[in-house]
Amino acid sequence: MNLTKLQTFITLSDCLNFTLAAEKLYCSQPAVSMQIQSLERDLGFPLFDRIGKKLYLTKQGEHFKPYAEQMINLYHSSKEHIKQLDNLAYGTLSFGASNFVGVYLLPTILSDFNNKYPGIKIIMDITSSSQLIHKLESKKLEVLVLSDRIPIDENRFQFKKFHQDELVLIVNNQHRLAQKDECTLEDLIDETLILKPNKSATRNYLDGEFKEYGFSFPKYMEISNLEAIKQSVIHGLGVSIVSGFSIKQEIKNGLLVEVPIKGVKFLRGIRYIYHRGSHLSPATREFLSLLDQKSI
Repeated sequence: MNLTKLQTFITLSDCLNFTLAAEKLYCSQPAVSMQIQSLERDLGFPLFDRIGKKLYLTKQGEHFKPYAEQMINLYHSSKEHIKQLDNLAYGTLSFGASNFVGVYLLPTILSDFNNKYPGIKIIMDITSSSQLIHKLESKKLEVLVLSDRIPIDENRFQFKKFHQDELVLIVNNQHRLAQKDECTLEDLIDETLILKPNKSATRNYLDGEFKEYGFSFPKYMEISNLEAIKQSVIHGLGVSIVSGFSIKQEIKNGLLVEVPIKGVKFLRGIRYIYHRGSHLSPATREFLSLLDQKSI
């Protein structure tokens, strides 16, 4: 077994077409077929089923794929780590972050990192938490920065909370509550609450918190994008509860108003996560050091 065979398998398993795989790998179709057949002999089981003109992963192929991805990614990351051992003047910092964290929290920290290590290329992957967890499991990403409301396998992953984020009630500047120093949950009974959909970790957290307070909003509006939620509040479609970090600019410009809710606090932690026992690259260790300096 060698890395070429593994990469051929991964490419073919993604496109399930020998012609497309050959194009992506810059080789001939027979060469792809030979690599797959050789890998199947090495493993002792079939990786693909050929039914008519269509190609499918076998059950064994489906189970083998994440291991193949881990081996390829581990090889590439090991080369990157070794390059950085003697010199952080060049290399790559690659990590994943959820939308709120990547858009609103990390840019200032990345600016500090970039000023300190201008030769390090920064790659931040902002996508859904489920996709990020998958990429961490397959070692496509070395570390993630996420809300602590997103469940992880604590037996497999090491984590540390470095920041506490408060979610706050926002209304537009013409709203009846905009001039109040604070409000109560009862003041919100007739409001339309704009939140992310049910699958969102933030939504699940807020639903649980409202249940603890014995309160429920009769009217909801669901919007999956945080910027769209803020714009909807600005244009009077309802009120929302979002990260205080995400609305600093709108508050400064007078477009939104933060209204404290008497006796109510919505707090969530932000943490970084990586594989237990993994060897983090020097660039990643320096990045996590900057996050720790922000530690609560």
